[in-house]
Amino acid sequence: MTAQRPSGPFRVGDRVQLTDSKGRMHTITLRDGGELHTQHGVLGHDRLIGSPDGSVVVNSLGHDYLALRPLLRDFAMSMPRGAAIVYPKDSAQIVMQADVFPGAVVVEAGVGSGALSLALLRAIGTDGSLTSFERREDFAEVARANVETFFGEVPDTWNVVVGDLAEQLPAQFESGTVDRVVLDMLAPWECLDAVADALTAGGVVICYVATATQLSRVAEYLRGTGLFTEPDASETMVRGWHVEGLAVRPDHRMVAHTGFLITARRLAPGAVPPEVRRRASKSSYTDADVELWTPGAVGDREITDKNLRKRVRDAQKAAAGAREAATSREADAASE
Repeated sequence: MTAQRPSGPFRVGDRVQLTDSKGRMHTITLRDGGELHTQHGVLGHDRLIGSPDGSVVVNSLGHDYLALRPLLRDFAMSMPRGAAIVYPKDSAQIVMQADVFPGAVVVEAGVGSGALSLALLRAIGTDGSLTSFERREDFAEVARANVETFFGEVPDTWNVVVGDLAEQLPAQFESGTVDRVVLDMLAPWECLDAVADALTAGGVVICYVATATQLSRVAEYLRGTGLFTEPDASETMVRGWHVEGLAVRPDHRMVAHTGFLITARRLAPGAVPPEVRRRASKSSYTDADVELWTPGAVGDREITDKNLRKRVRDAQKAAAGAREAATSREADAASE
């Protein structure tokens, strides 16, 4: 796998994040003769090509732009999307709570637009492996293109499987050979039996769910299997702060609820954990309650085929630019 954030001057095919004096951002892929058109003027890509990372360039009407290669969090927020992404704040928590380490064997489902895949690929390093399951081929195409755009190539540590994880996982992995499983799907409880068989003793499963009813269903299913430790649930909220001189206050806007994380660890075969003592509460539920947990009741926002086709094209164009930049870097290295 090549360098994930290449240094040196900007090259044709590089992704560049441009920020103006009001903090407005534009993310572009550099092209020979390309131009960025805004209501504030035109900026030719040629002004950026050959300039170092962190340069300030001026457009046709005298407006300044700070030019930087995007960080992973910036790239994830601006890349083409087929499905909704896992936000950087949640990706960071997933990597930490699941303890994804260099050399780990990791499984994720579904791949969505590839934002979480990027974070997991970085965490496993060059000696690990990530297998991503996705039911929809069009979503998988967007994810592949986004990952290739960011890394400059499709990492050899990554395998995308189009299909249902519950059906495909036993065919891909022998029992007890997976270190970590990350489930980002509408009904993760449908896959937990297959996950339990694939996980090594002490391995971690972490589920990313959007609603409290999904969270409850996952927790009860984990407990019901008798194969996992007591599940741990959390959510992460990030609030920015305005800091300028003595004007120090919280931002008026914040990234609040995006989803819940629930984790558990695989018990050793035959192990029976100590019984958890709980106070009396509303821990019982009926078939009517379970019905509220079904995918149809939870709801799933659909993207139109026309919109998705456009996003696939956008992602593939960005990936083509990344390949061009990678070729340019290899040619520069060979000539030195």
